[in-house]
Amino acid sequence: MSDFSALCCKLLLGFCVFYSTNIKAADFVGTKQCISCHQNQFSAWQGSDHEMSMNHATDEYVLGNFEDASFVFRGKENRFFKKGEQFWVNIAGPDGKFNDYQIKYTFAYHPLQQYMVEFDDGRVQLIPFAWDSRKQEEGGQRWFDLYPDQTETHQEFYWTNTGQNWNYMCSDCHSTNVAKNFNAKSNTYKTTFSDINVGCESCHGPGSNHITWTKQKSIKKAHAGFERELSKAVSHWRLEANKATLTAESINPSQQTLVCAQCHSRRVQISEKDHVKGNNFGERYLLSRINNPLYYPDGQIYDETFVYGSFLQSKMERNGVVCSNCHDPHSTKLIMPKEQLCLQCHQSDTYAQKTHHQHLDNSAGAQCVNCHMPETTYMQVDERADHGWHIPRPDIAKQLGTPDTCLSCHEDKNSEWSSKKVEQWFPQSSTRAERHFSRVFSAADQGYANVASALSHIAQNEANSNIIRASALDRLAPFPDNNTIIAVARGAKHSDSNIRLGAISGSAALNGAERWRVIAPLLKDEVLAVRAQAALAIVPLWFELSEDNKNYLTPALNEYMQIQDFNADRGYAHNNQGNVFVYQANYQAAEKAYKTGMKIEPYFANSYTNLAELYRRQQQNNQSIEVLKAGQKASPENASIDYQLGLAYIRAKQTSLAVDNLKQAAIKAPNNAQYHYVYALSIESINSNEAQQSLNKAYQVGGNPQHLYALCELQIRLNSFQANQCINELSQVVPENVVQQLKSTLQQRQSVIQN
Repeated sequence: MSDFSALCCKLLLGFCVFYSTNIKAADFVGTKQCISCHQNQFSAWQGSDHEMSMNHATDEYVLGNFEDASFVFRGKENRFFKKGEQFWVNIAGPDGKFNDYQIKYTFAYHPLQQYMVEFDDGRVQLIPFAWDSRKQEEGGQRWFDLYPDQTETHQEFYWTNTGQNWNYMCSDCHSTNVAKNFNAKSNTYKTTFSDINVGCESCHGPGSNHITWTKQKSIKKAHAGFERELSKAVSHWRLEANKATLTAESINPSQQTLVCAQCHSRRVQISEKDHVKGNNFGERYLLSRINNPLYYPDGQIYDETFVYGSFLQSKMERNGVVCSNCHDPHSTKLIMPKEQLCLQCHQSDTYAQKTHHQHLDNSAGAQCVNCHMPETTYMQVDERADHGWHIPRPDIAKQLGTPDTCLSCHEDKNSEWSSKKVEQWFPQSSTRAERHFSRVFSAADQGYANVASALSHIAQNEANSNIIRASALDRLAPFPDNNTIIAVARGAKHSDSNIRLGAISGSAALNGAERWRVIAPLLKDEVLAVRAQAALAIVPLWFELSEDNKNYLTPALNEYMQIQDFNADRGYAHNNQGNVFVYQANYQAAEKAYKTGMKIEPYFANSYTNLAELYRRQQQNNQSIEVLKAGQKASPENASIDYQLGLAYIRAKQTSLAVDNLKQAAIKAPNNAQYHYVYALSIESINSNEAQQSLNKAYQVGGNPQHLYALCELQIRLNSFQANQCINELSQVVPENVVQQLKSTLQQRQSVIQN
């Protein structure tokens, strides 16, 4: 035995003896304690995405050029240099002036690496410039600006603001055993972690019991002292007759996906509880469902969603596949070449054939991932695959404008071409005949009426994945009818917590008594996220509730408020608390909460608009105006503040100022139909031509027949020759009696003019 090995054994023995007598159960011990016994796993982990998730800025980890390098952005020079062994940057700071900042930490390594500065108040912030670590021939080895549109100090993603704050945005995923430790009174952090990067215990959980187990193996303990079940869900796959895909012999309980999802998901953290021990994602996180603007209506990824939401849509998830069926959890690499991965279960004599993929063998089109896992580029250079494994649907892409996978290669074609190709290849396909949820989701997202029945069907159809059913329930909120009540009531009783959460969102369509009846049982749900969201759904009914019902609501409502306390480093949390206080008519507490939110996050617009609304309720319109004017200065790009200020000026009978602000709102938010509509109403007597243009824009943007009706009505009053054309267009989207009423009015006005 070498001297080094002997020393390791002595150190390990001493460590184990120490921990067996002094460490309490389930303490974190650090990755270094795992090395000597798990050398193969440690070697695989070294250099992996997990090991490189975050590190101290040293020569070992920094990849970027800090040899007095410079990067000119928008005519201003940013410099990257060293002082001894320290790495420094000279860039514009929170005041917009250039200063030197020490780089304390690195973030990731490929295909880009980011860098972080630590401030005296405990904030750790990501600078806006990243190092493209790809090879030079691939376009790498250069500095570039990650957020070129976030260069103003009032913008959320300006580098010193909350959008680039590691403590809130990043730490829970990039380090191990993180405690955020934010102090709302002093507005400071004392964030801690046990490992700076994603170490062993990020996935396996605290290791002290495991170390004790290594000295007391005679004691039988599941998982060698760990509490998590991380094995694959399927231990044996079999090929059944007349099937081309392997089937799980049995699907065993596994928490592996829950562990991976804690980082590989788009979600909001709501506690520091161990969601794996609780065996439900909602104990620690609130998952984003398949909604705009994160996903396209067909479920494909749009924004950065980090895998889990896509994976939950897939047949893979329902049939027992877990992450380690494809990825090595220690190296984070694929376990085999990607062209072989799918053939573990999908039989090659069916799927690796031209009759299936319709492309030349060994071509790009013959590779499963290119058609079923299309990549989207984020952060300018980072290509990420969609883990929904969707069947390519160029017919849907042609209709809805969703991504057409075929066009990833065939850039000179369009979806009309690819749709015809697929139809020629698979004329008997049952897939194209199925009622896909995407068309209904798209219609609901655009506010089309009469979609409640279709959404309800999707929500109750067990052929759909649970995350899609939950997302259908989400979309029911604006569409109250009997179908909605039935779907929400059934969803609220479902065993899947995401479906219950979707039902809670959809319950906004229900009247007070109905909402209480359906949602109140969820106030005692076993999952924190469900209890808290149920409380949020019911608290607007506060003054309709009996004292007994208020008492029943209060424990879950307290948990909801505690979640906001946990996220007190964000303006939205104080805004949420203020809204609850408003529901309870505790206006003094609401005012304080909104103002605290402004202090914590000055550019968060809702704090201003909600405080202004609070003042309006109390008939303090002048104070409402002053708050909104302050909001304009703090968040000048936000259209909602201009819109609310315009309404406040209307109440104050200051028409000119009202028109100016409503116009600004419509300019800043050109896709907001309501802003165009209200602006049109405000200038109708001042500039009728512009009013008509704005009403037409409102209808074109939102498709709301009310806006087209208003345009027709205005043209009738103006005796416009376009009135008939407008009425004919309106007749396509409204009942006949409405059209006849307008035609009658038009005839009467024409008769008066002729006489």
